[in-house]
Amino acid sequence: MVEFSDVERNAIYKAIYSRRDIRRFRDESIPDDVLERLIRAAHRAPSVGFSQPWDFVVITDDDTKDAIGSVAERAIAAACEGYKEPKRAEFAALKLEGIRDAPVNICVTCDPTRGAPHVLGRSSMKRTDVYSACLAVQNLWLAARTEAIGVGWVSILYPYELQEILEIPPHVKPVAYLCLGYPDGGFPDEPVLQSEGWRGRLDVDSLVHEERWYSDQTVTATPDNGGENGP
Repeated sequence: MVEFSDVERNAIYKAIYSRRDIRRFRDESIPDDVLERLIRAAHRAPSVGFSQPWDFVVITDDDTKDAIGSVAERAIAAACEGYKEPKRAEFAALKLEGIRDAPVNICVTCDPTRGAPHVLGRSSMKRTDVYSACLAVQNLWLAARTEAIGVGWVSILYPYELQEILEIPPHVKPVAYLCLGYPDGGFPDEPVLQSEGWRGRLDVDSLVHEERWYSDQTVTATPDNGGENGP
């Protein structure tokens, strides 16, 4: 049995609570051995039926990043049109991707056919393969934080265009497009969307249900307490 000392346990919580979504990166490469550690950490994520449905497309080529960055720009512009003022102006002011700035981009994918046709535990919940791939993303993100490497998840993209650019097989689905690099300005004390006033952190007590989900529960938003309850 693996035991954790107090120092080790505290380090894990520190990584969780100080993880941030990073959009601005220094012009500094990530050493190959560090990148390998991050990918190996991602590969050790739990997965339903031990299916390990993920693959990792590592992108460092500027032309490829530029092509994907153009897709993101169009998707972000389209998303911006969905807001009315003053929210539209607030949205437009946010930096929502760092594709070209980050030295490394990683596309995490999900192969629903891996281990098929009978993946243990997936018979009644078909999307648990995607959930498993998301756990690989979280593993990579936390490992990156311990290496002082920032990660930004670019969620406003057109997945079919991304799939075409990266030549991902049709049956394999992009789950997350991540930008990795050393943060320009370090890790902020609180999430950027919180500090920009976009949204506050929900009170965890309002999200915990005892035995049943009661309809009279009230959910409130509270500000971050300086980084002690995560981003």
